[in-house]
This record gives sequence, structure tokens and C-alpha cells, in this order.
Amino acid sequence: MPTSPDVLRDLARPHALTHRALQVVEKFLHVEAISGLVLLCAAIGAMVWANSPWSASYSALWHAPVTLGIADWTFTRSLHFWVNDILMAVFFLVVGMEIRREIHEGALADARSAALPLAAALGGVVVPALIYLGFNTDASVRHGWAVPMATDIAFAVGVLALLGRSIPSNIRIFLLALAIIDDIIAVLVIALFYSGGLQPDGALWAALGIAAVMALQMAGIGTAWAYVVPSVVVWIGFYRLGVHPTLAGVVLGLMTPVRSVLAREPAMRVARDAVSELDDRSPAAASMHSKQARVRELGWAQREMLAPVTRIQALLHPWVAFCIMPIFAFANAGIPLGGIDFAHPGAPTVLMGVIAGLVLGKPVGIVMASWLAVQSGLCRLPTGVTWSGVLLVGMLAGIGFTMAIFIAMLGFNDEALLGTAKLGVLMASVASALIGLSWGYFRSRSMRVT
Repeated sequence: MPTSPDVLRDLARPHALTHRALQVVEKFLHVEAISGLVLLCAAIGAMVWANSPWSASYSALWHAPVTLGIADWTFTRSLHFWVNDILMAVFFLVVGMEIRREIHEGALADARSAALPLAAALGGVVVPALIYLGFNTDASVRHGWAVPMATDIAFAVGVLALLGRSIPSNIRIFLLALAIIDDIIAVLVIALFYSGGLQPDGALWAALGIAAVMALQMAGIGTAWAYVVPSVVVWIGFYRLGVHPTLAGVVLGLMTPVRSVLAREPAMRVARDAVSELDDRSPAAASMHSKQARVRELGWAQREMLAPVTRIQALLHPWVAFCIMPIFAFANAGIPLGGIDFAHPGAPTVLMGVIAGLVLGKPVGIVMASWLAVQSGLCRLPTGVTWSGVLLVGMLAGIGFTMAIFIAMLGFNDEALLGTAKLGVLMASVASALIGLSWGYFRSRSMRVT
């Protein structure tokens, strides 16, 4: 029986509502401000639980053993290890892909574009480290010098997004480029200064995994699932080698192709042909088998029209921003305040070194290095970026959060000093966020008045 236009409209309405709902969800997943808010809520939740009457259950949860086993082989580690060493490898994979993409076509694509954020990032790394070392001259606490040099991209950009459209887009790009270079430096620091003694057999595992990845790429294999096993082999290699295994994610991210395996035009042609055949009303084209084949072709074409580095990063970004990083924050930000002993040797200076390094060292280092680079004639300020904007970027770069906590866990074996360093990171990150928001609001308001 024919369907009336009114019925068709009624049937289409739920589809329209679903489409709108999906658009809202997609927008939600790509708003950095929400990502930063989720991170903050995870950290607050961890702090509340760790300082509640049920604090013992918080510690017990993350020390609970988790076992992965196949037949007689088993691998048992604490839940904390699975979060910090395995889930965070995915985070570092996205970091590696972000670096790869920016080097290919973004803010780091040429020396002139990268010069100013590179100079600013170096200043924002060196000055906080020197401030920390100024507070901490004893060998027992000196190893935490890299804690205040790290910037949390998601949180910093999220706070900047709260200031709205009053902030020029080039300031956001400058902050992103600076934070990416900051991540590159942090990765190098972790590899060079926070890795144990090297075990040669691990290098063989890593080389085999990397060779397998390269072989799959040369064979034109585009599906991400094919790379899971070789990636696990690379992770095992780094773990056995003595280098922190999360760095395997960076290596794999940097290896991700920035161009499609096949040319874009064949994929477009396949898509056009598939759509044309799906629109064909002939009996042969209307068969279920034919439609399934055309839909598979459309899926392949959709995949091949995007470079792997773009496609995989877009796929993983929501999981990293709204799942992995909040879980990491929830697992590591729970500091029992009653258990922090400021009488412990080195605890007060570690706290002051981390706070001063992030809150003061970051803006001072970034502004000073940027000013020297511009005055020397090597760089110039991007269009729309003023010195007050550079200061804003410096203030927000003091938000260390997840990356700074991650480095603190590598730098301190003493639980008392680790707890103090984490507390310093949290206090400095909150202070930097509030100072940055206040300065950004004052800056945008003064611009409106003038």
C-alpha cells in the first residue's frame, strides 16, 4: 500500500532528531573545554575519595592485580600499571600522530612557522627546570627537575576555550604548537633521563615490531586492526629494553603515514561508482548481494580518502580525551593530604620547586624567550598575537596536570616525595588556570573598551 507524504514526514522526523542528536554529541566530543572539565572532575573525584573515610578502598582498587593469560602464559600487574603503562601508551600514540601531522602540514611544517613556538617552548622548559633546581640542590630530590617543564595540552587548550571568541585564533594555534613542542621535549627527557638500564633483547623485539609495521605499510594494508599485534610487539620491546613502554606509542605515531596508501582520485572514483550503482533501480543492481558489495566499497573509499594519521587520530581522540586521560587523572590524582609529611626531608622544597616552576617559570621563560627571538630578528609575532597574548599562553602553559604527574611518577620512588610533587602539580595547575582565565578576561575586556 502506498505511503502518504504525511506518514513519510512522520517517519523522517525521528531520523532528523537522531541526526541532530548525533551532531550535538560530535560537537561535544570535539570541544576542548569539555575535555578539560572532565579531567578536572576526575581529579577532584580522586582527591575526594582518597581523603574520605573510604580512602583505603581507593588505594586497594589501583593496587588490585589484573591478569592477562593465554593457556599457561600469564601476565599479572596492578591496575595502576595497566593504566599508566598500557592505556597511556595510546595517549602517547595520539601525541606522536599529532606531532607527525603538524610536522607535515601544520605549525611545525617549516622553520619560520615553528621558530617562535620552538623558542618559547625551550624557554618554558629551561626556566622552570632551573627554578626547581634552585629550590632543590640535594641529590635525593634533584631528579624531579623535569616535573615543572611539562604542559597538559588538553587542559591548557580547554581553559583557553572558556574565554570564547574574544581570543584570536592565532593565540590558540601558538599555544597548540608550543604544547606540541613541549611534548616532544618531554618525550626526549623521559627517554634520556627517566629510563632504566637497557636490556639488549628488548631492542630485538622492538625492531621486529617496527619491521612488521613497515611491512604492512609497504603492502598497502590500511585497516588499523592489522597493526595491533605489531604494535603490541613494539610495546613489549620497549618494556623489555628498559625504556618507558609508553614511548612505543610515540614511535608508532611518528611512523603513521601522512598520505593515503592509494591516490585520492581512485577512492573518489570508487565512491562515485558505488553511489551510482546504489541509485540504479535495475533488478540486478537492487539485489542484496550487490548492495552489500557497493556499501563495502563506499566504506573502503571513505577510509582511503583520509590519510591514516588524520583518520586514526580522529578515531582515537575522543577515547583519549574522555576516557584514557580522565582514568589516568582518577588513578593518580588521589593524594591523601593527611599522609603528606612536610617534615620529610625535601618535601617542602619539592612542593615549592614544582609550584614556582609551573606558575612563575613557565610564563617568565616563554615570554622572555619569545621576546629575545623577536628582538634578534629570527622570529616575529603572528598576526593577531600581542605580547599580552604571549603572556596568556605562558600562564596557561603552567597547567602541567597529566603530563607533569606522569613525569613525577618516573622521577620519585619515595612515596612521600611523589605525593608532595603530585600535590604541587595540582595546586600549580589550578593556580595557572585561574590566573590565565583572569588575565584573559581582563585582556578581552580592555580590548572591548578601547
